[in-house]
Amino acid sequence: MKRLIEKANALTESLPYIKKFYGKTFVIKYGGAAQVKEELKAPFASDIVLLNLIGIRTVIVHGGGPKISDTMKRMGKEPVFVHGQRITDEETMDIVEMVLGGLVNKEIVALINNHGGKAVGLSGKDGNLILAKKKMLKRSTGSDDESIDIGLVGEVDQVCPDLLYALERENFIPVISPIGAGLHGETFNVNADDVAASVAAAVKAEKFILLTDVAGVNNKKGEIIATVHKKDIKKLIDEEVVSGGMIPKVQACRRALDGGVSKAHIVDGRVPHCLLLEIFTDQGIGTEIVE
Repeated sequence: MKRLIEKANALTESLPYIKKFYGKTFVIKYGGAAQVKEELKAPFASDIVLLNLIGIRTVIVHGGGPKISDTMKRMGKEPVFVHGQRITDEETMDIVEMVLGGLVNKEIVALINNHGGKAVGLSGKDGNLILAKKKMLKRSTGSDDESIDIGLVGEVDQVCPDLLYALERENFIPVISPIGAGLHGETFNVNADDVAASVAAAVKAEKFILLTDVAGVNNKKGEIIATVHKKDIKKLIDEEVVSGGMIPKVQACRRALDGGVSKAHIVDGRVPHCLLLEIFTDQGIGTEIVE
């Protein structure tokens, strides 16, 4: 009986949040352990289906870098990175599009559909959803900055959300691979965090949620910071409270907030049902970044 009462209390706690977010859109960046560990896939899919059943619209953007690298190696092509960016020639871009737009995307679509959802897979090229431009890296060489050409790597220039709105009206769940269309017919490999943040801004999402392999933003004592204000992000980076791979995560959150998103979250995707725990509990489990 005690366990049943605990379940009832959890449902009661979630009710105000269900009412608040009904009809709102959440954009979720799906990656890391949550995307690759078998025991975490089903909880993620069931969370997505539940959110949609209670009237919360979800848009999913996924990555797939490790799968791309594995596929390249099997095809006899060694991955090359510069400052964390994959050098993407035409042959590599073909592999990226095959893996992200085909293998990974359709696996996620099937996963959600098998749990009772109505997911549909998209590339950023579909309906000109993600218009991208070529990205150049800058490397300091003393007094000057040197430009590094990393090939068909792009950055988001514009998001055209009409296709997302059309799917939303029919209660479909869009699952987007981070591939962009260039103005001259090029295909670009675009960072998934950047795509997710840009999509969230374009649809004026209520929440932008990043699933990561860390518990959230930690202070210098190793404790999770429950709430970070956007204005404090630069200070946290300067003080190296935020460092390494967390820097692009918080910067993506800041871009989403700049674009009109109400709140951003960095959540530990290694925790089963992390989405429900973050959204529908008073304490949450990760770090929220607010205006």
